[in-house]
Amino acid sequence: MASWPTGRLLSTAARLVEHAWVEALDQLGLTHAGMVVLHLLDTGPLSQTELAHRARVQTQTMSRTLERLEQGGYVVRTRDEHDARRHAVARTDAGALAWARTRTLEADLFPPLENADALRAALLSIIAASSARRW
Repeated sequence: MASWPTGRLLSTAARLVEHAWVEALDQLGLTHAGMVVLHLLDTGPLSQTELAHRARVQTQTMSRTLERLEQGGYVVRTRDEHDARRHAVARTDAGALAWARTRTLEADLFPPLENADALRAALLSIIAASSARRW
C-alpha cells in the first residue's frame, strides 16, 4: 500500500471508516446520513433545502433521510406559516439523545492520530476543492 497513489489510499480509508461508522450507528438505530442531520440541527431548526445544501446532498436524498429520522422519532417537521411548501426540521428529545450518543464514536472506533490537525486540514482542502467543482 505504501506505493498506492494518495487518492486510492484516501478512498480505501474512507470505505473502511464508513463500514466502522455504519456498524456503530446501526447499534444506535441511526444511519450516517441521519447522524449528519442530527449534527446539522445542533444550532436549531433548518429547512430541508438548507439541510441538503449543508450536507452536500440532493434535496430528494435529504427527504428520504428525514423520513427515516421522523419515523424513528428523532426529528419533527413543521410547516412554515409563511410558505406552505417549506417545512422546518427540528430535533426531538430522542434525536438530541441519539446525537449525544454519537459524540464519542470517533474516539471509540479509531486510534488517536499524530498530526490529526494536519490531516483534518488536508481533508478539508480536498473536500473544498472537490465541492467547488461539483456544487
